Amino acid sequence: MASLRFRSAGAEDADQVAFLHADSWRRHYRGAYADSFLDGDIDTDRRSVWSGRLAAPARSATILAEYDDQLAGFVHVEFDKDPRWGSLVDNLHVDYRQRRTGIGTQLLARAANAVIGEANSNAMYLWVLQQNTDAQHFYRAAGGSSVETAAVPPPGGDPTRLNGTPKCQRMAWPDASQLAGSLKAD
Repeated sequence: MASLRFRSAGAEDADQVAFLHADSWRRHYRGAYADSFLDGDIDTDRRSVWSGRLAAPARSATILAEYDDQLAGFVHVEFDKDPRWGSLVDNLHVDYRQRRTGIGTQLLARAANAVIGEANSNAMYLWVLQQNTDAQHFYRAAGGSSVETAAVPPPGGDPTRLNGTPKCQRMAWPDASQLAGSLKAD
């Protein structure tokens, strides 16, 4: 039986993280992101982003969940990103074959623990697409509150990568220690 393990990502993990990130966008961001962008070479786009992030992590943490050295999910946190809302959970993606297995919950708890250990504030937040109601339910079940709605920032700053003017919601946890404690990450 495969065993689940968690570890910090390194530069050598950029390709697999980029592939999972691109696959997740293709599956869940249709309608918000332009089909031409999603059907294009987003693997290369994401590889560029993740190669930079993982080669020189500045005030951030990327945690991987693996089954027998195969990536099952990851979370990326940028510490103290916002003076009011705290640390940003910039990405949380789980392989579609591993959904509803608890990996997302465990990754979110590990993000909260990283915030507690590394950030100046225990506050934590993320942005979720308004159309992604499954993710919103997940974050609410984990104690997050929707505190505002905003326009989705275009990937790479390029507005042609969006489909119209999609919206996203800020989900916030004023105290990540409550999230970490309630999810009991080891």
